[in-house]
Amino acid sequence: MLTLISDGGAATPIKVAEAGAPDRVIWVDMLNPSSDEVNWTEQNFGVRVPSRDELSEIELSSRLAVEGKTIYLSSPVIGKATIEQADLTPAGFVITSQVLVTIRFETLPTFDIVAERLKHDEFMNSGMAVFVALMEAVVDRGADVLEHLAAEVEQVSRAIFRGNVRGFASSRTSDFTLRHALSRLGTLADRSSKARDVLLGVGRMASFTLDMCRGQLPEGFHDQLHAVSKDISSLSDYESHLSDKVQFLLDAVLGFITIEQNDIFKVLTIASVVGVPPTLMAGIWGMNFKFMPELNWTFGYPLALTVIVASGVIPLIWFWRRGWF
Repeated sequence: MLTLISDGGAATPIKVAEAGAPDRVIWVDMLNPSSDEVNWTEQNFGVRVPSRDELSEIELSSRLAVEGKTIYLSSPVIGKATIEQADLTPAGFVITSQVLVTIRFETLPTFDIVAERLKHDEFMNSGMAVFVALMEAVVDRGADVLEHLAAEVEQVSRAIFRGNVRGFASSRTSDFTLRHALSRLGTLADRSSKARDVLLGVGRMASFTLDMCRGQLPEGFHDQLHAVSKDISSLSDYESHLSDKVQFLLDAVLGFITIEQNDIFKVLTIASVVGVPPTLMAGIWGMNFKFMPELNWTFGYPLALTVIVASGVIPLIWFWRRGWF
């Protein structure tokens, strides 16, 4: 889909069969563009539209480039996002003196927010202004994502260290709970990593634009991009803190799993040690030898039962005194 947005915020869906672009266009938004839409944009605005494969490349020279007076930028952004997962999708930004061309392949809330803002902000009258607004919107969304992640990490932390991890008396319940905690921590680590990728990409774009357009940027835009860079730096530090905490919680959960396994092995050890002597004594007195003096004793049967019980109780007392249970 190809949408042209003027400096007044009016959005105009374009059919590629139309002869030319309307006047006063400052933003060309391309969502999953077809080859015809790509050709139409290149002919009418004199830019090169990168393909999805080009936007997905990770080399710095591929993501940040200048061709003449046109800047080509790309970065991963979070597309489909839910509470449990977030998917990265590439996004491209082509900045000319008047027009911003964006290429994306998923619906992005940040783009909708900026498009709505254009209808009420009279100072957003150029492609660079739209680009700066998009960077600010991405940073705001990144901050919201990190705040949500921090709340979930704190919830998992309370469950682990404040007695909400159930099941130390029941190995089945405990195993399920600890497995669930591992799954939650893995999901949080994955989402935190993706948020870091987005912040890193946006930070590079803001710094690159500041360096390449230092003499061309109006003073307001320069200050805004500088503020974006500082915000991303602080958010990156906060994300590093969250990653360290998630790793700490992961180590703690693995430690609890090890303790649970040790407790299970203790139970098995006690059961095996306690069960061996009575079994041995019962096996001896169960032999079918012709001459066994105990068979003719008056108190032979009670004596055998007493010895069998004592051989099981004595190891139990020994384990208890050593604090195994």
